[in-house]
Amino acid sequence: MEEEQKNEIPNITVKDVNVIYNEGKSNEMRALEEIDLEILPQEYVIIFGPSGCGKSTLLYSIAGLQKPTSGVVMIDGEDISAYKKKQMALFHRRKMGMVFQAFYLIGSLSILDNVCLPKAFDGVKIAERKAKALELLERFNISNQADKFPSELSGGQKQRVSIARALVNDPEIILADEPVGNLDSKSAHIVMSILKDLNEIDKKTVILVTHDPAHLQFGDKIVHMRDGKIIKIEIIKRKKTSAESYIFKDGKIQENLQGELVKEEYIPLDLRHLMRSFRGLTANQISNLLVPFKAQQIFSHLFFSMTNDQIEKAIKKVEDFLYARNELDDFRLELDAPLEKGGAGWDKRIAERFALEVNELTEQAKKISFTEKIQSAEELVEYINIKMKLNLDDTKKGLLSGAIVDRLENSIGKDEFEKLMDISEKKSGLGFDKRVASKIARELELLLLLRYSS
Repeated sequence: MEEEQKNEIPNITVKDVNVIYNEGKSNEMRALEEIDLEILPQEYVIIFGPSGCGKSTLLYSIAGLQKPTSGVVMIDGEDISAYKKKQMALFHRRKMGMVFQAFYLIGSLSILDNVCLPKAFDGVKIAERKAKALELLERFNISNQADKFPSELSGGQKQRVSIARALVNDPEIILADEPVGNLDSKSAHIVMSILKDLNEIDKKTVILVTHDPAHLQFGDKIVHMRDGKIIKIEIIKRKKTSAESYIFKDGKIQENLQGELVKEEYIPLDLRHLMRSFRGLTANQISNLLVPFKAQQIFSHLFFSMTNDQIEKAIKKVEDFLYARNELDDFRLELDAPLEKGGAGWDKRIAERFALEVNELTEQAKKISFTEKIQSAEELVEYINIKMKLNLDDTKKGLLSGAIVDRLENSIGKDEFEKLMDISEKKSGLGFDKRVASKIARELELLLLLRYSS
């Protein structure tokens, strides 16, 4: 009973924390406003919200890397903002382990030396610190990379090295800032599994910052943020099991699919440039940046022959529709209006059909829920089945639904999803014709793009 009561005492308390940049100036920006949060020992806390909402600022405040403008952050009853430089350095080495999206490995040091580094500052003997580092590299299945340099490793391997480095001093608390943001789907799955084990097996307090709804299933406490404020805190009494997956069983890829799946997801260059700009932007700003990209993708998806002038004008009309500046009827009429009157100059029948298809896509995209993935997958299967006239039986619907769940969870990428559609049924695939497989994959990716920040 005493142990249970002890675990109900927070080891991290954030009280009335505000972080204001350029305070009192014309460009003042409030990154955090009146933040109150308690975190218990051994909790898995997820700080969730769109880019620019203050998630990372809150994490860095807890880490002592960002001093609050006002308010306090208490770790084990001590106000860390009062720490002097040496105290803070000691606190970072022994109490907390940090895992960043960008890895921050030192390129001139070997992998083994990168992991050893925190112990070197504590004066631990070389043999002892190398033994501990090798133990962690072995645990994460990368001990064979110990003598290599960071530039020789993949992104997933670098992140495992980064986690090993964070653990080498056996800290009580692990802070992870978008740790899988730069990784392909397989590597991301491995890293998220490691964090889960650190919480459940090693009994570490884990605080994860993410904008990906697929990660919410891991948390005991979900802190929802928007515009620098906590808008809701969910306490998960009983964690949900992962939605039923098509390719993952017991945390591993089914053996009969291992050799059939590609390893990385292709991200278009335009979108990659936008993603690099997301940090520091609000959800609305991100959504607005994506609208031209969405409009272009709709045209790639629903393309038919016409002049460049007609296409360019029409793309602008689609952007206005996605920005919600125009209703469906206005959108259709502007596509049909002559070029000299500011329209797109389309044939009336083509304009009507196109407007209806764009509306159907956007409405279907709005129905996608990343918290109710199984239901969303089933609805998407019905939509695809009817739209593409596939006449799927219940068995194939179930298999396709499972593959869509994997895609919604970001457990697999677009190419992997398409590959599953194309693999023969004898090899545990779905057995679709290659053209049909490609069409289904493209339809789903467009719907996911339209759903993002909409």
